[in-house]
Amino acid sequence: MNPLATYLRELRDIRSSGAHVPETSFYSPLANLLNDVGRTLKPRVRCIINPKNQGAGIPDGGFFTADQLPRTGEPDLHAQLPARGVMEVKGTSDDAWQTARSAQVARYLGTYGQVLVTNYRDFVLMGRDASGKYIELETYRLAASETAFWAATSEPYALAEAQGERFTEFLKRVMLYAAPLTNPADVAWFLASYARDAKARIEDTDLPALTAVRTALEQALGVTFEGRKGEHFFRSTLVQTLFYGIFSAWVLWSKKRAPGNITEAFDWRITP
Repeated sequence: MNPLATYLRELRDIRSSGAHVPETSFYSPLANLLNDVGRTLKPRVRCIINPKNQGAGIPDGGFFTADQLPRTGEPDLHAQLPARGVMEVKGTSDDAWQTARSAQVARYLGTYGQVLVTNYRDFVLMGRDASGKYIELETYRLAASETAFWAATSEPYALAEAQGERFTEFLKRVMLYAAPLTNPADVAWFLASYARDAKARIEDTDLPALTAVRTALEQALGVTFEGRKGEHFFRSTLVQTLFYGIFSAWVLWSKKRAPGNITEAFDWRITP
């Protein structure tokens, strides 16, 4: 089952019971969603609800990599900070962007470096730039309003069909953001994720601006993109070409850098 569809269905079931409270009752579906996505990553990432206080309060969740979770069964007496940051969760009626600017999130950023803020329908990833300034790294919105979100949970497969791939890619990036990008394979993975997101954005969407690009490409290459399949091939080719160009630029740039400074001053993040 699609992780997003499962998430929406579980939220709906809890809410329909009438026994829920606005925030904490929905922790379980959120953790299940994040863990479903996290176990597909290398290294695997696990969301642990309410990790212990490390000096900035108790976050609603922490993202730990597999190497931080030894299988000995014995607790680590010197608990590590979650390698992929923490999570701050509010109820669906709260404004996630307002929460992201709160003093509480600022404290978490000071200790953990990265915070995923969510009200279950909006997701805001906060981090720090090279100078240490707190910034918004990336966001995702499942529905335009609280009302629209709860209405969408009544038909979870419809929303999952429309947004499932893009949303899953977003969550993967969230849980890999802290990974150091000194390896071309890591950069390639991130750019491929953004490429899939970009392709999903322009698929089956009327974009008149692409007509001129398509015509120019046909004339330059001496080919014709005919029919629906041709249009699909053109858009796929365009996205792959653009992102491969970015990756090639990074490879050429990185060769001129000292081995220990490959990620310095290179902003590989692409604004959604």
